[in-house]
Order: sequence, then C-alpha cells, then structure tokens
Amino acid sequence: MRAWMGMAPLLLAACTGSYEPTPLTDKQAIKLDKALAGKVAGEKVSCINREPQTSLTVISNNVLLYRVSRRLVYKNELIGSCSGLTYGDTMIVRSYGSQMCRGDFTTTANLQTGITTGACALGDFIPYRAPKP
Repeated sequence: MRAWMGMAPLLLAACTGSYEPTPLTDKQAIKLDKALAGKVAGEKVSCINREPQTSLTVISNNVLLYRVSRRLVYKNELIGSCSGLTYGDTMIVRSYGSQMCRGDFTTTANLQTGITTGACALGDFIPYRAPKP
C-alpha cells in the first residue's frame, strides 16, 4: 500500500502529460557542460546495458549522467523529479534483466533514515561520444 502512495505523484504526472522539468541552475548547467565537453550527442535510445563499470553522476533531481567510458556518456532526463538526489540520497532503479530502460521505475531514499524521498522513471538515454582521433 505504501508503494502506491509513493507512486501517486508520478502516476498523476504521467496521466496529465503536464510535467515540466525544473530548469538547471547555473551551477548545474556548468557541471553538465563540463561533463559533456568535447562530446557529440547521438540518437536517443530506450535502453542501455547495466555494466559494472558504469558510474552515475547526478546533475539535478531530473538529469543524470551514466559514464560508460572516457569516450561515452549517456544523459538521462528523468520522467518526474526524484527529490533528494542532489542531497545525496540513493537512487534505487527497479529494472529487470541486464538493461535499464525508459520507463523503469526509480525511487530515491535516505539510507540513514530509511525514508523514501522521491519517485520518478527513467527517460530516454542520449549517448554523448568523443569524436575519434
């Protein structure tokens, strides 16, 4: 029952189609630009492989970067806002199999208190690749 209450804001946003992501602050925009500097955006994809070496960088409560290598980074704009990400809360992705895909349900939680702080879903993954030398 508690899980459904946490999903209510996400479900309402999905039904209305009126979700507008919070604009990045100047500091967040600089962090994003620095992380993607020298890389070129590719065609968005719905899923990426879960790889052990993939590292997550939180830009804002609704923008994430998954670094696969120095040459490849995926940008994900979450559907909804996972409050707490910018405060260091842990992201819990509910996906099945070896891939993370658009629509996979995500929650954020404060591990010290055990309280769920946000709920959202993964969006499309936009690959950013460094040009070949």
